[in-house]
Amino acid sequence: KVVAVHFYAFQCINCVRNLPHYKSWHEDLADKGLVVIGIQTPETSRERDVAAVQTAAEQAGIAYSVLMDPSADNWKAWGNTMWPTVYLVDKEGYIRTWWQGELNWEGATGEQTMREHITKLLAE
Repeated sequence: KVVAVHFYAFQCINCVRNLPHYKSWHEDLADKGLVVIGIQTPETSRERDVAAVQTAAEQAGIAYSVLMDPSADNWKAWGNTMWPTVYLVDKEGYIRTWWQGELNWEGATGEQTMREHITKLLAE
């Protein structure tokens, strides 16, 4: 499988703006072999509340798995420096590319670029 791992905090506006893209990847590409995983790493005390995270995920329409990372252990292990960050992992388990920040910030083409990378990885 190809895996898209995205780190986010549900109250982070840049993270919220990326969620529809991850949701679309999941809906469009899961049957082709893409697995999307969200890792909720809190910035605020409210983001440490499991019920609040679950409610926010439901409201955002997230249908893929979300891991709670309240102590930021996964965040640190991946070497993250900012929210949001998304990594693409190939079928062999190697990180092939990543994007930090809002995918389409001020005219950036991050969603298109990452979708193209996903398509290439799925074809390998």
